[in-house]
Amino acid sequence: MKNNIDWKQLQEHVFFGPTWLRGFFTLMFAAIYFIVRILVCAVAIFQFLTLVFTGKLNAQLLSFGESLSQYNYEIARYLTFNVEKRPFPLDNPWPSAKQKVDVE
Repeated sequence: MKNNIDWKQLQEHVFFGPTWLRGFFTLMFAAIYFIVRILVCAVAIFQFLTLVFTGKLNAQLLSFGESLSQYNYEIARYLTFNVEKRPFPLDNPWPSAKQKVDVE
């Protein structure tokens, strides 16, 4: 059986600094991703309770929930290697709410 491993190429990949830096940021944003998901759930629960007790939605919470959802999406895209630009606070600004919701 012939050994098909190119050891020089493997060594270059293993010791390539940007790969390890990407790995560090991937772990960091994976932790942030789970925290953001908990925050999204908290926003949903608080918004529901606001609706129950006041009969209307909280406009600021709608806007924050929208931008938080966008941030969660940006992190997921970075974690799955679909983009190289790192999410807030590194390479991107905090995402703004993309839609305006009227609350009566």
